[in-house]
Amino acid sequence: MSSGQHTNRLIDESSPYLLQHAHNPVDWYPWGDEAFAVARREGKPILLSVGYSACHWCHVMERESFENPSIAALMNEHFVNIKVDREERPDVDHIYMSAVQLLTGRGGWPMTVFLLPDGKPFYGGTYFPPEDRHGMPGFSRVLEVIARKYREAPSEVEAAVGEITARLAQLESVSGSEKLPGENLLVAAADSLARAYDEDHGGIGQAPKFPNTAPLDLWLRASHATGDPRYANMTLHTLRKMARGGVYDQLGGGFHRYSVDRVWLVPHFEKMLYDNAQLVPVYLSAFQISGDAFFADVARGTLDYVLREMRDPNGGFYSTQDADSEGVEGKFFVWDRDEIYRLLDEPTAEIACRYWDVTDEGNFEDHNILHVTLDIEQIARMFRRSPEDISHLIANARTTLLAARNARIAPQRDEKMLTSWNGLMISAFARAAEVFADATYAEVVRHAISFVDTHLRRADRLLATYKGGVAKLNGYLDDYAFYANALVDAFEALQDNSYLDSAQRLCHALTRHFWDEERGGFFFTSDDHEKLIVRSKPAFDGSIPSGNSVAASALLRLYHHTGDPVFLKPAERILELFGSSAANQPFGLANMIAAMDFHRRGPKEIAVIVDRQRAASDPIVKRIRAAYIPNRTLTLLDPDPSAARPAILTGKGQIDGKTTVYVCQHMTCSAPVTEWDQLAPLIAR
Repeated sequence: MSSGQHTNRLIDESSPYLLQHAHNPVDWYPWGDEAFAVARREGKPILLSVGYSACHWCHVMERESFENPSIAALMNEHFVNIKVDREERPDVDHIYMSAVQLLTGRGGWPMTVFLLPDGKPFYGGTYFPPEDRHGMPGFSRVLEVIARKYREAPSEVEAAVGEITARLAQLESVSGSEKLPGENLLVAAADSLARAYDEDHGGIGQAPKFPNTAPLDLWLRASHATGDPRYANMTLHTLRKMARGGVYDQLGGGFHRYSVDRVWLVPHFEKMLYDNAQLVPVYLSAFQISGDAFFADVARGTLDYVLREMRDPNGGFYSTQDADSEGVEGKFFVWDRDEIYRLLDEPTAEIACRYWDVTDEGNFEDHNILHVTLDIEQIARMFRRSPEDISHLIANARTTLLAARNARIAPQRDEKMLTSWNGLMISAFARAAEVFADATYAEVVRHAISFVDTHLRRADRLLATYKGGVAKLNGYLDDYAFYANALVDAFEALQDNSYLDSAQRLCHALTRHFWDEERGGFFFTSDDHEKLIVRSKPAFDGSIPSGNSVAASALLRLYHHTGDPVFLKPAERILELFGSSAANQPFGLANMIAAMDFHRRGPKEIAVIVDRQRAASDPIVKRIRAAYIPNRTLTLLDPDPSAARPAILTGKGQIDGKTTVYVCQHMTCSAPVTEWDQLAPLIAR
């Protein structure tokens, strides 16, 4: 951020990203009516710049261009300049990112788009250097050319606007079939994704590599459905490679945004709440399938990082941590060999450096990103120590190095709290509370739900973002879908009926305000939202799953918990609408395919009649929760025969006072069982 005295309109915003630009010499406006009114009155085009606080290249472009007085003067002379935080305004970001991708064939942030005063785009790109560099046009030249084109060739600009607007409308127009996808979709999708699998290093494709959790989950589902371990092994291999690489924070836990290389070594160092929220459940599933404590340790390490560094005292979760500190990407996270030898005794330092592959030469700009190339057993043999000794030594070294790292100047943290991303993290903690029977994680879930309900919910409507005591912006589809799904997860983990009731009310509001009565599916924005140039209906997964896919899952789960067809009908319509797209593009709709699998195979509806006071420690309940059952509902029922029962379980009770389980599927229930050996075959695939 510039140290100059200039202050623009962003100074009154709550977004940390916008506030980072509040002292630029650019005359920034926040997104809103004022900026568009000025553009219309002065006859100027709009320069829309979109980014987020943890974005490394956003910071670079700010330093190079937005703090440059001559470039700022060009921007102020020729354009009305609007700065948007994509995390606060995903509706705006989605529309104009689609436009940039149509124009350039790629997307990313920072995003720069030029608009007419009515908001329609006519040109755009991502990062521009200040002057011509590496085949990219300099930002100054871009500004001058666009301003001249707008003045001197309005017919060309109008033609570009018409073409882009028509293509945007076409993108958002989905025509589905009248039937649900076929039963072979899951396996066909898994096979299609497997063709892009990197057998050596895991993951999909070569470089860069992202933590694509939906395809990883899809492979686990396919393995469960078919009994073929090949699918699960691809996911387990990928998760192991990621967790041993530099993309995982070997000291503090948690995952960085993505790896710039094929081997998961060099990350973009920002940490996003949503990545970690999505990775935890996949690691938990890997632990359930394999029994390997390695995956459980990574899940716990990630959650511990979130509790330590990303949790607000009131129970909500912050959004991101920056990639940069002291103006240098990754500086907070990298190490020199000499520094490790100063902090640890020589024998420990030697072992730690071998374990984390620390060398004098380094592996990242003359420094070292910690990563694991040898496991504990290999290190033990190399140093003729027991594995237990090595594990203890590495744990102590990790504690010492983490404490030393915490004394460094830390990356900035974006402390706004988003309803949608909080929903994802609540789901992660709820899953962990179940799998580990962990009361601490259960309390985290309760407090996070209390935070959202207190600060971001108004009756059955949601707001999108909270920062500094202020909640604002109409909730988007993702806010409703992710939070409703999290409430169902919380119900299954904690068996608090209020969470199930709350999820139902939210889904009723979602259907009232977001549903497309003409074609089906949920719009991204509500019927009382600000009117934008396109009303999007997203189905493709990006860095987070699509809102329509998560909404379909939440609705289906509520239907199976309540038996109310009001939840089933819109869910089935979503699956019909996007079924052909899912078959043709499984990578982009992997989470939708998971919802389709849940519906086609039908969940194991597991009802356990057990004394609620001892349910948490009941051996059968714990084993159910520790089992990998991708499609299931779980309800614990009171043994009292007068207590409320789902209709399908009316009249069913305990056997001889023992914990008794009924497994229902496709409207048929099993005979009651009281022993795990009897239950295990019923909940297998």
